[in-house]
Amino acid sequence: MNSNSKEKISEAGPAKINLLGYDLAHMKAFFTEIGEKPFRAVQVLKWIHQFGVDDFSQMSNVSQALRARLADIAEIKAPEIIMEQKASDGTIKWLMRLDGGNSIETVFIPEDNRGTLCVSSQVGCALDCGFCSTARQGFNRNLSSAEIIAQLWIANRTLNQLEVHNEAVSSEQAVPKKAQDSKRRVITNVVLMGMGEPLLNFDNVVEAIHLMLEDHAYGLSKRRVTISTAGVVPALKRLREECDVSLAISLHAPNDKIRDRIVPLNKKYPIKELLEACRYYFSGDTKKKQFTIEYVMLAGINDSENNARELAALLKNLPCKINLIPFNPFPNSEFDCSKIQMINRFKDILYKAGYVAVVRKTRGEDIDAACGQLAGKVKDKSRRVNVKAQH
Repeated sequence: MNSNSKEKISEAGPAKINLLGYDLAHMKAFFTEIGEKPFRAVQVLKWIHQFGVDDFSQMSNVSQALRARLADIAEIKAPEIIMEQKASDGTIKWLMRLDGGNSIETVFIPEDNRGTLCVSSQVGCALDCGFCSTARQGFNRNLSSAEIIAQLWIANRTLNQLEVHNEAVSSEQAVPKKAQDSKRRVITNVVLMGMGEPLLNFDNVVEAIHLMLEDHAYGLSKRRVTISTAGVVPALKRLREECDVSLAISLHAPNDKIRDRIVPLNKKYPIKELLEACRYYFSGDTKKKQFTIEYVMLAGINDSENNARELAALLKNLPCKINLIPFNPFPNSEFDCSKIQMINRFKDILYKAGYVAVVRKTRGEDIDAACGQLAGKVKDKSRRVNVKAQH
């Protein structure tokens, strides 16, 4: 068990171990450490993630003695929903309370043929992108793997995706029928595109994704789980080796001069390095068809016809599609959204250059659940907000 990220079992300490964020490997290590057979990991994993159980006493194919022992040393603990808002288009936003006066936001976006959950990875964000409301909140800490996967676990329960089975089973090895067998899956896609930069919380994000992909948990396809990153190049290269999922790059500019202004991380990892890392991520794998370029449309900043042609040249020979995102304004923002005529002209130039370019439909805008609007409640530790106020 990784002692750097997991609580160690201690007879001296009263703190219980939260099993919610344990992937299969860590769950097996946990049961081995307490002298149980590794197959118990699969049983408990299914109860937690496939059936939404947070009470060990309900795990009817686990022996009573082990259930009692688990209740003594472990728990299944998720954040508390303190607010739920539903937009006119069906989008749902949950505000979830964490410790220390912090909270995060999670958004569910229903569509005709799929349901997408937008998940947060940090309390706030340290990157300070000027067009993002989350950045204005400052930064407090990384989310644990439990807090990340809890957003999917809570959304599944809230949306009645899973059925909790309490009926007794006769066999020690028997497991209840999956709720997915009799119910259409509500959440089909997960995007780590909420609060925070996922690749700055690498280990916890990867462990949570392992659970999303795990057949004994959520069983999502690799193509249906997407990490959105502003371009933490070393972590992006590492990601290829540890967690093969879809990728969205928050580019937002066709050159370093513009990107330095709106995405400060670019000063450390400029566009050339970022795109080289993207090429590496997709090298030698013909199954990864393309990644997504995210491009927020800012009036007079990055939306000219010349910017469109420059972007088309920049992305030449890269297997990507381009999402053009109308900027969602927030109080005291220095930017305005591009006019729809300008956005469409931008799209047409990219299309004629051979790219798949789409204008993302704004969802959940009336409840501040649209792209770049998630804020939550952050006890800022970066002092960035205070420094800005002094200037």
